[in-house]
Amino acid sequence: MDLRDMLKGRLRLPLIASPLFIISVPDLVVAQCTSGIIGSMPSLNARPLEQLDEWLTEIKERLAAHDRAHPDRPSAPFAINLIVHKSNDRLEQDLALCVKHKVPLIITSLGARPEVNEAIHSYGGFVIHDVINQFFARKAIEKGADGLVLVAAGAGGHAGAQSPFALVQETRQWFDGPVALSGSIAHGRSILAAEAMGADFAYMGTAFIATPEARAVEDYKRMIVESGAGDIVYTNLITGVHGNYLKPSIARAGLDPDNLDTGDKSQMTFASDRKKRWKDIWGAGQSVGGIHEVMPAAALVDRLAAEYAEGRRALGAHSPIVNPGWGQGQRAAAE
Repeated sequence: MDLRDMLKGRLRLPLIASPLFIISVPDLVVAQCTSGIIGSMPSLNARPLEQLDEWLTEIKERLAAHDRAHPDRPSAPFAINLIVHKSNDRLEQDLALCVKHKVPLIITSLGARPEVNEAIHSYGGFVIHDVINQFFARKAIEKGADGLVLVAAGAGGHAGAQSPFALVQETRQWFDGPVALSGSIAHGRSILAAEAMGADFAYMGTAFIATPEARAVEDYKRMIVESGAGDIVYTNLITGVHGNYLKPSIARAGLDPDNLDTGDKSQMTFASDRKKRWKDIWGAGQSVGGIHEVMPAAALVDRLAAEYAEGRRALGAHSPIVNPGWGQGQRAAAE
């Protein structure tokens, strides 16, 4: 079965809430899923390891309770993000817990490993892998991923540099499986645009930082609300891999956001004993300019759904700048 077949009729919007490091916790995941979109969190947000087992149990129980109370609008499936990078010394244990709890969807990052995909497939789960270019996209599918998250320019946290138009277009020339598109998405019209370009889902994270359910400090949420796209800095200094960060948080950490050093990719680590050097430098995407207030996740999804529906209605009408005669002329010539 294709992931899209499994999800048919189960979502309010074609939207996956991206897993936010440190920030995504069960309260946020449950709020997202019970609002009709796929909620997610990184497995490493649960520390110590035992907490992941507890959190997975909690998420499943709370979603089941919602479904019993609302049989007409059951919750969407949830996803767990696994960091597959070689430095993640918890990968095998986290994977085992995901298998134990039969997590419906796994999002893998920073590496593609066939044994991870096989373990998830063993109980009927699905795997989508996030990528920034065609090299990594092809590698992920070759190693058994079911779908792709295309992380384009403007996405929050670790992000690519390619235009979403180019990234989706090239991917669809060789891959017809499930595709989610990430990069500067914080409006219902942007979700619709992702579909129009050829993606099956939009993939959105930054807007969910500014919600009460998110485990982010209030200064972080306020900075999201007060910032615009011009306040986003693309740098590899923070983790060794290029990503987008809030300029004011970089300045507050004592760095010059306009003159940053180059990071060292070899220093990237996801070991359980790692120390986060830049713990107060905060990731965000270029979509921050469209985020104007802190609101509950359910209210945010309500807003997105209304914007998405209005966008669909608007596109159903004839564009005032298009001459309909061209279409009629072409039909007449063909006949």
